[in-house]
Amino acid sequence: MTTSISPRIGTERRRASAAAATAPKFEAGAACSTLCSNCNLRGLCVPCCGLTRSEREIAERLEFHRAHLRRGETLYRAGDRFSFLYAVRTGFFKSTVLVENGRRDQVTGFSMAGEMLGMDGIESERQTCNAIALEDSNVCAMPYAGLLALAYEIPSLQHLLRKTMSDVIVRESGMLLLLGSMNADERLAMFLLNMSRRFAARGYSPSEFNLRMTRDEIGSYLGLKLETVSRIFSKFQEEGLIGVQQKFVQILDYAGLERVMGRDIHWNAAGASDNGRRIGAAERKRAATSAPITRRARTS
Repeated sequence: MTTSISPRIGTERRRASAAAATAPKFEAGAACSTLCSNCNLRGLCVPCCGLTRSEREIAERLEFHRAHLRRGETLYRAGDRFSFLYAVRTGFFKSTVLVENGRRDQVTGFSMAGEMLGMDGIESERQTCNAIALEDSNVCAMPYAGLLALAYEIPSLQHLLRKTMSDVIVRESGMLLLLGSMNADERLAMFLLNMSRRFAARGYSPSEFNLRMTRDEIGSYLGLKLETVSRIFSKFQEEGLIGVQQKFVQILDYAGLERVMGRDIHWNAAGASDNGRRIGAAERKRAATSAPITRRARTS
């Protein structure tokens, strides 16, 4: 059961007045006919991923909300009361925290369609970061209490929730590895291969995609200066590893990017490094040909 909603959300330019804001407020709207079982992301998203048909019918009892955010609008802010988990239906988000006594935003992650936002608030019941749309986006807001109640009825949903939380932990561990042991070239190579894997998991081309974030945001995430990110993009292009046209990236030499890493790379379905299989040529070919719909990520 779904309800179309429009959150009263502000832009990044309203940070001063938003500092005291509580959890996002939603305005009820017309009923939405799309069910989880009919969603084109059901194979990736909680609460339908991996469930049987009968389990999905039970899961349809979860009442959730829809929200549309324009580019630059904030889904939630650090300090907001935690009530929902957010499934990204379309669009792209960045997660940020304030550092240096609130004088600078540090990007801590990027989320795309089929991924979850809001799990940072489970432990303290307060959100610990800001979630900001990098383009016009749509999310499903699922009440966490209702999701837990369903999990008692559907054991496989309990497993799915644990797996999703584990993916978040693995991704953050991979980020610590990236910042702690990799040089600048290795960081950007890993970032591009990570994005390739995540786009492929969603049926997009693993070799051609548009990066929704700016070079400055990539640098903030990777712990690099803007000038360093731009220099390495140019270097990779000159070496024939990638092709770049503004935000459009084409990966021309996967093996070359892996050689930049100087090590074997293992990934899970969420695009985070783990103890799974290495992405080789055969797997990349399967990712490009076996997905239900293989397409270039939209440019608008």
